[in-house]
Amino acid sequence: QVQLVESGGGSVQPGGSLRLSCKSSTDTSSMNCMGWFRQAPGKAREGVAVIFEGGPFYADSVKGRFTISQDKSENTLYLQMNGLKPEDTAMYYCAATAGRVDRTYCHTALVQDLPFAYRGQGTQVTVSP
Repeated sequence: QVQLVESGGGSVQPGGSLRLSCKSSTDTSSMNCMGWFRQAPGKAREGVAVIFEGGPFYADSVKGRFTISQDKSENTLYLQMNGLKPEDTAMYYCAATAGRVDRTYCHTALVQDLPFAYRGQGTQVTVSP
């Protein structure tokens, strides 16, 4: 059973930074699409950033501020968030595919709520003065 565990959330002021981590309980080498998603109260879940075979894609709302990366040796996915804004406040989740998907599927997951085999429980990010 694959488990994804997020950490690194917290409360920061606007303009601040946080680094989220997502640790997998198993080897992630077969998961060629992993990503970060978020959901604010009363809003639909939205894609933040995905990484497909090492190549990142970002939602327009976070481009230039967030950076997704992964350490395959540590089975860990990261999200470096700089220049945080109040509208970034949400529960952040990581997700991964069970096997290999194509680039289009992974990229489309940013704008459509596509199924991912594995999702974590989330870590809360709150940005307020």
